[in-house]
Amino acid sequence: MSRFPPNSRYAPKRTDPRCPQAVSDVLGRTDAFQPLRAGVEQVAALQRDLTTLLPDYLAANVEPGFIKDGVLALFAAHNALAARLRHIEPRLLADLQQRGWAVDSLKIRVRPQAMKEPAPVKQARMSAAGASALSKLAETLAPSPLQEALAKMATRHGAKGSA
Repeated sequence: MSRFPPNSRYAPKRTDPRCPQAVSDVLGRTDAFQPLRAGVEQVAALQRDLTTLLPDYLAANVEPGFIKDGVLALFAAHNALAARLRHIEPRLLADLQQRGWAVDSLKIRVRPQAMKEPAPVKQARMSAAGASALSKLAETLAPSPLQEALAKMATRHGAKGSA
Protein backbone atom coordinates (compact mmCIF):
# COMPACT_ATOMS: atom_id res chain seq x y z
CA MET A 1 0.00 0.00 0.00
CA SER A 2 1.33 3.36 -1.05
CA ARG A 3 1.16 6.34 1.26
CA PHE A 4 0.16 8.48 -1.74
CA PRO A 5 -3.30 8.29 -3.29
CA PRO A 6 -3.29 6.64 -6.74
CA ASN A 7 -4.16 9.86 -8.55
CA SER A 8 -1.45 11.87 -6.79
CA ARG A 9 1.38 13.26 -8.88
CA TYR A 10 3.80 11.77 -6.34
CA ALA A 11 2.48 8.24 -6.75
CA PRO A 12 4.88 5.91 -8.56
CA LYS A 13 3.97 5.43 -12.20
CA ARG A 14 2.66 1.99 -13.10
CA THR A 15 3.07 0.82 -16.66
CA ASP A 16 0.43 -1.18 -18.39
CA PRO A 17 2.20 -4.17 -20.02
CA ARG A 18 -0.29 -4.05 -22.89
CA CYS A 19 0.63 -0.48 -23.87
CA PRO A 20 3.54 0.19 -26.26
CA GLN A 21 6.69 1.27 -24.50
CA ALA A 22 9.94 2.77 -25.70
CA VAL A 23 12.76 0.25 -26.10
CA SER A 24 15.06 2.45 -24.03
CA ASP A 25 12.56 2.38 -21.14
CA VAL A 26 12.28 -1.40 -21.23
CA LEU A 27 16.04 -1.93 -21.48
CA GLY A 28 16.71 0.56 -18.68
CA ARG A 29 14.62 -1.26 -16.06
CA THR A 30 17.27 -3.79 -15.08
CA ASP A 31 21.03 -4.20 -15.29
CA ALA A 32 20.63 -7.51 -17.11
CA PHE A 33 19.79 -5.60 -20.29
CA GLN A 34 22.73 -3.18 -20.00
CA PRO A 35 24.88 -4.85 -22.72
CA LEU A 36 21.92 -4.99 -25.08
CA ARG A 37 21.09 -1.37 -24.39
CA ALA A 38 24.68 -0.36 -25.12
CA GLY A 39 24.54 -2.20 -28.45
CA VAL A 40 21.23 -0.58 -29.41
CA GLU A 41 22.59 2.86 -28.54
CA GLN A 42 25.75 2.19 -30.54
CA VAL A 43 23.78 1.20 -33.65
CA ALA A 44 21.54 4.26 -33.25
CA ALA A 45 24.57 6.55 -32.98
CA LEU A 46 26.15 4.89 -36.02
CA GLN A 47 22.92 5.39 -37.97
CA ARG A 48 22.90 9.09 -37.08
CA ASP A 49 26.52 9.51 -38.20
CA LEU A 50 25.94 7.57 -41.42
CA THR A 51 22.93 9.75 -42.18
CA THR A 52 25.11 12.84 -42.00
CA LEU A 53 28.07 11.32 -43.87
CA LEU A 54 26.26 9.57 -46.73
CA PRO A 55 24.20 11.09 -49.55
CA ASP A 56 20.44 10.89 -48.98
CA TYR A 57 19.82 8.04 -51.42
CA LEU A 58 22.45 5.92 -49.65
CA ALA A 59 21.59 6.89 -46.08
CA ALA A 60 17.97 5.84 -46.56
CA ASN A 61 18.97 2.39 -47.83
CA VAL A 62 21.98 1.47 -45.66
CA GLU A 63 21.76 -0.02 -42.17
CA PRO A 64 24.73 -0.32 -39.81
CA GLY A 65 25.51 -3.53 -37.99
CA PHE A 66 27.72 -4.01 -34.97
CA ILE A 67 31.43 -3.30 -34.77
CA LYS A 68 33.34 -6.53 -34.14
CA ASP A 69 37.15 -6.61 -33.96
CA GLY A 70 37.35 -3.22 -35.68
CA VAL A 71 35.16 -4.29 -38.60
CA LEU A 72 31.87 -2.46 -39.14
CA ALA A 73 29.22 -4.33 -41.07
CA LEU A 74 27.06 -2.19 -43.36
CA PHE A 75 23.95 -3.65 -44.98
CA ALA A 76 22.82 -2.19 -48.30
CA ALA A 77 19.35 -2.66 -49.76
CA HIS A 78 20.62 -3.95 -53.13
CA ASN A 79 23.77 -4.65 -55.15
CA ALA A 80 23.96 -1.25 -56.83
CA LEU A 81 24.03 0.52 -53.46
CA ALA A 82 26.62 -1.95 -52.16
CA ALA A 83 28.82 -1.18 -55.18
CA ARG A 84 28.46 2.55 -54.53
CA LEU A 85 29.38 2.02 -50.86
CA ARG A 86 32.48 0.08 -51.89
CA HIS A 87 33.40 2.98 -54.17
CA ILE A 88 33.27 5.54 -51.32
CA GLU A 89 34.55 3.12 -48.65
CA PRO A 90 37.96 4.79 -48.06
CA ARG A 91 36.43 8.22 -47.55
CA LEU A 92 33.62 6.86 -45.36
CA LEU A 93 36.10 4.91 -43.23
CA ALA A 94 38.25 8.01 -42.72
CA ASP A 95 35.18 10.09 -41.81
CA LEU A 96 34.00 7.51 -39.27
CA GLN A 97 37.48 7.34 -37.70
CA GLN A 98 37.58 11.12 -37.54
CA ARG A 99 34.28 11.04 -35.61
CA GLY A 100 35.86 8.70 -33.04
CA TRP A 101 34.60 5.30 -34.17
CA ALA A 102 37.07 2.45 -33.56
CA VAL A 103 36.73 1.07 -37.08
CA ASP A 104 39.60 -0.38 -39.11
CA SER A 105 37.59 -1.68 -42.07
CA LEU A 106 34.10 -2.00 -43.45
CA LYS A 107 32.29 -5.18 -44.44
CA ILE A 108 29.61 -4.30 -46.98
CA ARG A 109 26.83 -6.83 -47.39
CA VAL A 110 23.54 -6.88 -49.27
CA ARG A 111 20.40 -7.36 -47.18
CA PRO A 112 17.33 -6.98 -49.38
CA GLN A 113 14.59 -4.95 -47.76
CA ALA A 114 10.99 -6.06 -47.63
CA MET A 115 9.00 -5.50 -50.79
CA LYS A 116 7.05 -2.28 -50.79
CA GLU A 117 3.38 -2.21 -51.65
CA PRO A 118 2.98 -2.35 -55.42
CA ALA A 119 1.54 0.72 -57.07
CA PRO A 120 -2.23 0.49 -57.42
CA VAL A 121 -3.45 -0.68 -60.81
CA LYS A 122 -4.43 2.26 -62.96
CA GLN A 123 -8.19 2.55 -63.07
CA ALA A 124 -8.57 4.95 -66.00
CA ARG A 125 -12.16 5.36 -67.18
CA MET A 126 -13.39 7.17 -70.24
CA SER A 127 -16.74 8.87 -70.47
CA ALA A 128 -19.27 7.72 -73.05
CA ALA A 129 -18.80 11.00 -74.94
CA GLY A 130 -15.03 10.46 -75.10
CA ALA A 131 -15.43 6.86 -76.31
CA SER A 132 -17.92 7.99 -78.94
CA ALA A 133 -15.55 10.72 -80.14
CA LEU A 134 -12.73 8.16 -80.44
CA SER A 135 -15.02 5.87 -82.42
CA LYS A 136 -15.96 8.68 -84.84
CA LEU A 137 -12.30 9.62 -85.24
CA ALA A 138 -11.39 6.01 -86.00
CA GLU A 139 -14.12 5.89 -88.68
CA THR A 140 -12.66 8.94 -90.45
CA LEU A 141 -9.08 7.59 -90.61
CA ALA A 142 -7.67 5.41 -93.36
CA PRO A 143 -6.88 1.83 -92.34
CA SER A 144 -3.64 2.00 -90.30
CA PRO A 145 -2.23 0.86 -86.95
CA LEU A 146 -3.46 4.14 -85.43
CA GLN A 147 -7.00 3.59 -86.75
CA GLU A 148 -7.00 0.04 -85.34
CA ALA A 149 -5.73 1.21 -81.94
CA LEU A 150 -8.35 3.98 -81.69
CA ALA A 151 -11.17 1.62 -82.69
CA LYS A 152 -9.99 -0.95 -80.13
CA MET A 153 -9.79 1.68 -77.38
CA ALA A 154 -13.24 3.01 -78.22
CA THR A 155 -14.68 -0.52 -78.10
CA ARG A 156 -12.97 -1.28 -74.82
CA HIS A 157 -14.45 1.84 -73.23
CA GLY A 158 -17.91 1.07 -74.46
CA ALA A 159 -18.46 3.27 -77.52
CA LYS A 160 -21.61 2.51 -79.50
CA GLY A 161 -21.27 1.97 -83.25
CA SER A 162 -17.45 1.71 -83.41
CA ALA A 163 -15.70 0.95 -86.74
